[in-house]
Formats: sequence, structure tokens, C-alpha cells
Amino acid sequence: MVNADDMGLTSGVCRAVRRAHDGGVVTSTSVLAVGTAFEEAAAIVRDAGDLALGAHLAIVGEDRPLLSAAEVPTLVDREGRFPLSYRTVVARGAAGRLDPADVAREFRAQLERVRGIGVPLTHLDTHQHTHLWPAVAGVVVELAREAGIGAVRLPGSSRTGPLGAGVRLLAGRLRRRLGRAGLATTDGYAGLDEAGGMDGERFAAALQRLTASAATTAEINVHPGEAGDPGLTRFAWDYRWADELMMLTDPATRALVEGSGWRFGTFADVAGTR
Repeated sequence: MVNADDMGLTSGVCRAVRRAHDGGVVTSTSVLAVGTAFEEAAAIVRDAGDLALGAHLAIVGEDRPLLSAAEVPTLVDREGRFPLSYRTVVARGAAGRLDPADVAREFRAQLERVRGIGVPLTHLDTHQHTHLWPAVAGVVVELAREAGIGAVRLPGSSRTGPLGAGVRLLAGRLRRRLGRAGLATTDGYAGLDEAGGMDGERFAAALQRLTASAATTAEINVHPGEAGDPGLTRFAWDYRWADELMMLTDPATRALVEGSGWRFGTFADVAGTR
């Protein structure tokens, strides 16, 4: 599956995801309940028909939580805002200053908002992959089971060095946790290392790596957007949103996937719920 994250972040991102689905290879999207363009995202998902839907649960980022600071005190700063980076979540968790009950309250509110779109959810994932952290993973697993959502994203990394090693360690623990809970995920994944820079060359390399592995199911995680989108200027991510959209709508990308022996699908196929 090719899953577009951050649906609802801006109006331009919403339009880009629609274009990448209608005229490209995106089969699935994850909607950001706290995004400023959530209502536009919801309308597009309802109208798209076969665009699979996941919830992109957030406890980091520039947008505010759905709940008040008083309801989720360990998730926010003095102004009631999320931290900008997953690194703060990890630091708080390691110091015992991240209350899983706060995470559960906020994630539950976000999940209910996405479920209100009226389209069945195929999977859960998180903004900046915070569910790799065990305390957050436990909340996501429990919410998936409560809501009857059969699959959860399993991020991965091929990087050398401490970051890549840390991701692989936490991903292994998450895979075992999902298995014990009876939740499905993919055999392979690409997109964390390439986040914001998944151009044609990197997509081809990721696909080659997945094809050479023993994976029979895989997710490629992408971030399409529109060139010149003014709504994206507030994000200091240095993402090449428009390059990803161009790659995703290039007929050569579809030909590459199909020529490598893969069949397009969604998390519903992985969970056996289609």
C-alpha cells in the first residue's frame, strides 16, 4: 500500500492527496484530526470512494490538541501546545513525565473525530511515529482493539547509527506487541528514512529493498503536497511536498510497482477485513 500521511494538515495537502489517489498510486491516507483542514479532508475521503482511511494520531506538532491543557497536562507546554518533536515525547517518557492516561484521552478524542467521517477505518498510525515509544504503543494497541480496527503501522529504518538502531529495536518490540494483541501490520515498511524526500529515485530504491526482502505485504509512507502552498510555510520540516506529488502521479511509478510484481492494496487486505 502507498499511504499518504498528514491529510488535513492544510487545504493544499488535502488536494494533493486526492490527486495522488485519483491520478496516481496512493491507495490509503491517514487523517490528522487536529489539522486545520480536517473538514476538507473528511469531505474528500467521503467522496473518494475507494481511498482507504486511517487515523494519524498526534501528540506532537504545530497544531493544538483537541482537549484542553487541564485534561492532558503531561502532553502540552504552558501555552497548551504539543511539543514540536518526537524527541520531547521520548525525553518525557524516559523521565516518567508522560502519563499514558493523558495520551489515551487525547488519542481517543482524535480517533472519535476521524471515525465521525463515516468511513470505516483500516488502521492507526501516529504523527512522527510516536507509537514506537512503548507507553504510546500501549495506548494505540488498546484503542485499536476497543474500536475494532484491525491494523497498526509498523515503522522501520535502514539507517546506520543510533537513530536507525533505536527505531529497529522499538519496532521489534512493537511487532511482538501487535502480535500478542491479535493486530495485523505489514511485513515491510519504507518512508521514515525518506520522509519529506520520497522522490522517484528514493521510491525506486525503497521498492527494490522491499522486493528483495522476504516481505509479502508492505507499506510505503509518503507526504504529498502542492507547490507554493502558503499553509505549509509554518512548518520547518524542509519537506519537498510537491516532488512527492509529482512522483506519485507519474505513470512510471505505477509501472515500476506493477513491474516489480507487487499488487496495490490497503491495510484492510493485511488485516483480512476487506
